[in-house]
Amino acid sequence: MDFDEGALTRMGVARGADPLWETVLSLHLLQNDQEPLTYDPWRREVRGALHRGGLADDVRALMRLCPPTGYFPDFLTPGRGDLDLAEGVDRVRSTPRSRLVAELTRLCADLRGPVPRSVRWVASGDATALRWLGGTLHRYHAVAVAPYLPVIRARAGEDRARRAEAALSGGAEALLASYTDLPGWRRDGTLLAAPYPEPRSLRLGGRPLTLVPAFFCVRTPLALVDESLPPVLVHPLRPEPGWLPCRRAGAARPSVDRLTGPSRARMLESLETPMTTTSLAAALCLAPSTASRHAAVLREAGLVATRREGNRVLHRRTALGSALLDGAVQQVGTPGSQESATSMKMLET
Repeated sequence: MDFDEGALTRMGVARGADPLWETVLSLHLLQNDQEPLTYDPWRREVRGALHRGGLADDVRALMRLCPPTGYFPDFLTPGRGDLDLAEGVDRVRSTPRSRLVAELTRLCADLRGPVPRSVRWVASGDATALRWLGGTLHRYHAVAVAPYLPVIRARAGEDRARRAEAALSGGAEALLASYTDLPGWRRDGTLLAAPYPEPRSLRLGGRPLTLVPAFFCVRTPLALVDESLPPVLVHPLRPEPGWLPCRRAGAARPSVDRLTGPSRARMLESLETPMTTTSLAAALCLAPSTASRHAAVLREAGLVATRREGNRVLHRRTALGSALLDGAVQQVGTPGSQESATSMKMLET
């Protein structure tokens, strides 16, 4: 990608992880064995949940539309990090039949053997087929993506905070340079080069590029094949092995939300690594004054610690804050629980 001065000023960062990109990319991972240390525990959980929920056959049919390697249709990923799942699925279901035929014909050219029934059915544009497609995307997302959204959003928030910090400190050029922290990415002047499954130049033609972080994107970034569509570049978030908690993420969150409020719970999740107030505000889409107020309440409760580092003030999650997120805080009234009880009382104010 070659960014002239105008293209740099039009570059944007998605507000967070895009639900349909995460859905489609997780389908890829479910079909391959990439990054086993990082994703095999997730694969086992999801496969078991699909069988228990009676969704295995529908998801296998969905996989025919979205193979693990090579081309997959652009119409399955209409978002740029700014659509919720329902809106994104509505856009998928509203794809004109001419586009369905064109993209699925291209998909079939890469397939070996007969064209799968689900591909033929969706390509027909039949209303029942598109309802099946939308419903299956919803149900699969509910099993494979939604239970892990706290982890996904926290990682996406950390990434957005890093980009915001770079842009605020050095402008558009520093924002562009910040992506060289991804493996294999390099910048040479206005040129940004990244590893890609095949040689390709992304032609912006004066259009804004949106960079979208994706939890289930591995190794290399991805872009839409149809260059007439608004350009996006989806890049890996690189979760560490062991990210998957012992139980499905979110199981303990309702209690954390009730104790701290949803915004403070999200702030605790985001503080996996130290962050400034400005970075927290950008990651959580809050006003800086609101982020500062939430951080102060969490600090008074002993869940967050704050320190000055040079000209920056950094917040970090304390051991007590981590224990609260992990569901390890002892019940009030049990031995050794006085610190927890005091913290909970402070959060209620």
